[in-house]
Amino acid sequence: MRLIFLGPPGAGKGTMASRLAHELTIPHISTGDIIRAAIQNGTELGLKVKRIVESGDLVPDDLTITLVQNRLAEKDADRGFILDGFPRTIPQAEALSQFSSVDKVINFDLEEDEIIKRLSGRRVHKASGRTYHVIYNPPKVDGKDDVTGEELSIRPDDQVDAIKNRLAVYEKQTAPLIKYYSDRNLLANLDARPAPDAVFQALTAITS
Repeated sequence: MRLIFLGPPGAGKGTMASRLAHELTIPHISTGDIIRAAIQNGTELGLKVKRIVESGDLVPDDLTITLVQNRLAEKDADRGFILDGFPRTIPQAEALSQFSSVDKVINFDLEEDEIIKRLSGRRVHKASGRTYHVIYNPPKVDGKDDVTGEELSIRPDDQVDAIKNRLAVYEKQTAPLIKYYSDRNLLANLDARPAPDAVFQALTAITS
């Protein structure tokens, strides 16, 4: 099964991709993981990506496409894969079609208000990386880490203004992929509002 997961930040794509990948015994492939692995491996391509990332620039399409193509050529992707975070644009989708077919594209559908509630509610203990949520996974004492009692913080990209900016970028760059894949009869919409187990049950029904 060769799958692409689309959807705005905060829709639960990563969580669902990990669960489904485990169930189907196929790799969950995210562009962030690929980029980090390339840098860590110190390949020629990885060093080029490292310089770009360290300068604060976005990795250009041609490099991202090459990284994904190389990853899909690995043995564990022979039986299928879940792509999460790629393609992000129509040109990336067109490039992907040149080296891999896709069985289905799952669009995680979630309204902006719910996305903001999910993302802006995250709280982090910086020293350990422990993560909480004011609604879904609150700490025992409001604003304090359960283990150390230290103050929890909000990541800059979880501030409401930053979330709205990320959603605007998504709408501009990635949302057109919904029509692109719908026109090719590959798109399946998934309601991402229910609890995780209910979403996963619906996802397995779509992909079975």
